[in-house]
Amino acid sequence: MTENAGRTHDPVRDMATVRAATDGLLDRAAGLGALGDDAVRAPSALPGWTRGHVLTHLARNADALVNVLSGRPMYASAEARDADIEAGAARPLAEQLDDVRATAARLAETAAGIPADGWSARCELRGGVTDVMARIPFRRLVEVELHHVDLDAGYTLDQLPDDFVAREIDFLTARFAGNDEVPPLSLSTPAGETWTTGARESAGGPVRVTGAPYALMGWLAGRTTGTGVHALDGAVLPVLPPL
Repeated sequence: MTENAGRTHDPVRDMATVRAATDGLLDRAAGLGALGDDAVRAPSALPGWTRGHVLTHLARNADALVNVLSGRPMYASAEARDADIEAGAARPLAEQLDDVRATAARLAETAAGIPADGWSARCELRGGVTDVMARIPFRRLVEVELHHVDLDAGYTLDQLPDDFVAREIDFLTARFAGNDEVPPLSLSTPAGETWTTGARESAGGPVRVTGAPYALMGWLAGRTTGTGVHALDGAVLPVLPPL
């Protein structure tokens, strides 16, 4: 399976954005220290995961993307990925933050070593998904920004940068395009931005859905069940399959 999205990706610019987003996440997560290490073991906004699961996942994802950029398998196996996250979830907050910081630095160093003409090469991620190397930094940005929200530590969907939100909607609508589990959708914002996605054919035409960009993105990304998003013409807002 190959995924595509509409906007141009600049890996050097995106890695700079990743660094800034990571710094913001680390600063906010460090603030949890005032609550003690129990704060990292408290539930996150992701069902079944604590904040420690989220932080450990971010660290292991950075390691996995180093593997991808280096031409190695992303993870040894799905089971190993899950086991690594579980094993690290209960660590003290300081250890978690050091891990996120160190692995982010390794990813940045690896990305900096890729020549300009190397970013056009294809690479393989999980589950047989392939992509061009140039989109890996944005994939990391998605992990950092959405999991920053998932920490449930005061960073919310409406605080996400506008450019990131628009690019992530591009990315998610591309993922759902042609998916027969999703009815044809026509998405719009009050400012007039539009996207289409979902199954290619429907006797009744597409379901028209509107909302602020961050609300549409949160719904598409499975972070909400449709908060701030509305189906028009009396339609029912569809339930989207998990990503």
